[in-house]
Amino acid sequence: MRYSTFGRTGLFVSELCFGAMTFGGKSGIWEKIGNTAQQEADRLIGLALDAGINFFDTADVYSEGDSEHILGKALGSRRKDIVLASKVRGRMGPGPNDVGLSRVHIMASIDESLRRLGTDWLDLYQIHGYDPLTPLDETLRALDDVVRAGKVRCVGCSNLAAWQIAKANGLAALHHWSRFESLQAYYTIAGRDLERELVPVLADQQMGLMVWSPLAGGFLSGKYAREQQGPAGARRTAFDFPPVDRERAFACIDVMRMIGDTHGVSVARVALAWLLAQKHVTTIIIGAKNEQQLCDNIEATALKLTPEDLGALERVSALPQEYPGWMLMRQAAGREPPAR
Repeated sequence: MRYSTFGRTGLFVSELCFGAMTFGGKSGIWEKIGNTAQQEADRLIGLALDAGINFFDTADVYSEGDSEHILGKALGSRRKDIVLASKVRGRMGPGPNDVGLSRVHIMASIDESLRRLGTDWLDLYQIHGYDPLTPLDETLRALDDVVRAGKVRCVGCSNLAAWQIAKANGLAALHHWSRFESLQAYYTIAGRDLERELVPVLADQQMGLMVWSPLAGGFLSGKYAREQQGPAGARRTAFDFPPVDRERAFACIDVMRMIGDTHGVSVARVALAWLLAQKHVTTIIIGAKNEQQLCDNIEATALKLTPEDLGALERVSALPQEYPGWMLMRQAAGREPPAR
């Protein structure tokens, strides 16, 4: 297992992060995503720790708090050795203030998350998305107060647009508040949209990138084929998310299958290895319902794609050029820094 620096924090995090979204499995959407109970969670967490994973991510909204509770118990006394992250924004009760990024909801949510996780602090506390009803400065000031109170070490964001990140960190710099140190975002070889605007802003702001759903909700696992519903019991059969351009994805799968056959590995490992080869990726969040899935995902860290492999994957997955991207590239020609 390799380790990367996490934004500007000085923290070192494993290239794989264990995501606990499948823990709990309360009725509704969470039952479709996963229903890992405590005993199995204990075993999976043990395997992850033994493999060198030191980064664990959850959210208060996952299974209405059950994910945090199960993860906290599974970590136990080993909590001090890991980097622990959770998120806030989702609805956690029936009241009008039980959702969003207001000061009221953030202050209540952090204490509840700490209680469920059985810890005094979080290493990373992330907003789970944008709240159009709460000004960014209100949210950022509340997050800064949580950091100053010692309940959180640093803050991050998830599912934001590039302009929102730039505005937020500009406000943080102006008022000397804690800034966003990371972005948790959807990214796969079949869904490279964030490369247009988000990757440049992350580089500019020196932020870490945490990738969620690196296999597109299982679609890039290699278990799906054209003109077929999908394997029985697969998550996408009941919960078709995140959205995928299927023809584009299947074109990528065809190439990944050929590369996987050459290396003697699964399509899923190739999909993860491609992400690990992208310099802007800090860590990949992997979730697993069983030991077989977890071990296969972990083995992706040992797969080294050749330049020929990466070239073939680039050709099949490259984004079509859009304005102003193509104009920026043209205008940058001849403006490279002089060679030393």
